[in-house]
Amino acid sequence: MMGCSFLWQGAGFAFSTLFGTLLHFLYDWTGGSILAALFSGVNESTWEHMKLLYWPMFLFALIQRRFFREQKNYWCVKGLGILLGLALIPILFYTYNGALGTSPDWVNIGIFYVSAALAYLLEWRLFQQDRLTCKRPWLALAGVCLAGALFVIFTFAPPQLPLFRDPLTMTSGISGH
Repeated sequence: MMGCSFLWQGAGFAFSTLFGTLLHFLYDWTGGSILAALFSGVNESTWEHMKLLYWPMFLFALIQRRFFREQKNYWCVKGLGILLGLALIPILFYTYNGALGTSPDWVNIGIFYVSAALAYLLEWRLFQQDRLTCKRPWLALAGVCLAGALFVIFTFAPPQLPLFRDPLTMTSGISGH
């Protein structure tokens, strides 16, 4: 199974970027459905763009797990990959935006794809090396699930921080406050 890990990670990248791109529009396509809001972007905040990467990566991890049962460090690797992808979105966005003062849409889209690519490359590398010791995989899975819970909670009750503020409307979350 380790030899085809690169193919798996490539499939994960394709799945996550395609599904994440669709999630960008889902909330509007459904007329503001509360159910869609749980998984899709409800505004143009950096936080909501992070959600577009989280849900597809998490769903793909659940699918992939079935085929990687012998991988003892599976959830630690996936947790690190998801964490890297989520961290890169605000790091790259705010670095680029801070340096140039503006961020065209094509750059924001590129940030999403680069973040996903680097996350899946990290996972591939960790699976290949097979040196990561994962003593408590349940804790890694719990951390990944906690991130999902925060994406849901902060959709409806976002902290009043710039990360959660839509730069176009200056509102946060689904409530628009």
